[in-house]
Amino acid sequence: MKKFKDYMNYDLNKRFFDLIILFICLIIFIVPILIISICIRITSKNSVIYWSERIGKDNVIFKMPKFRTMKVNTPSVASHLLNKPEIWITPVGKFLRKFSLDELPQLWSVFKGEMSFVGPRPALYNQKDLIKLRTKNSVHKILPGITGLAQINGRDRLSIKEKVLFDIEYLKNKRLVLDIKIISITLKKMLSTSGVIH
Repeated sequence: MKKFKDYMNYDLNKRFFDLIILFICLIIFIVPILIISICIRITSKNSVIYWSERIGKDNVIFKMPKFRTMKVNTPSVASHLLNKPEIWITPVGKFLRKFSLDELPQLWSVFKGEMSFVGPRPALYNQKDLIKLRTKNSVHKILPGITGLAQINGRDRLSIKEKVLFDIEYLKNKRLVLDIKIISITLKKMLSTSGVIH
């Protein structure tokens, strides 16, 4: 019973923490979000937001928003798996991806409760190997995040097995103190563009 109560308290505290950070982010990023939206619209005829089908908590598919950095007819696979990914990136996309600014619309997913600020990055619906390995290790039972242990320890450079090992580590050690640490390291890596391939 105590373990269940601790689990529930963690979830409630984490949701409260997410909402506080969300409010702060909206104050800081509302102007950049507007500017980025205008830049995308000016340099490309298609939609500003790209809605990607992702795997959420309990393997439920949800629509995750990102600023569109790729051309409309880009194959629906992880960008690092594309053949010559640079040819698919829009004029503004390279800059947005370099500093992870394309992730800003995911604040909406945090607001809806489909994502947290910290957790395993949500898999694409067709990343079967990643989904299967996460499910086997109960990682699917926690909310996916905008950032996580894998993001601060290699990001695109990690293999699926390595990513899941970091996911498992987070599952076993999840605490708000750890979340704060991951967010602070993420901010530093955003400025240095560490771990970004495309």
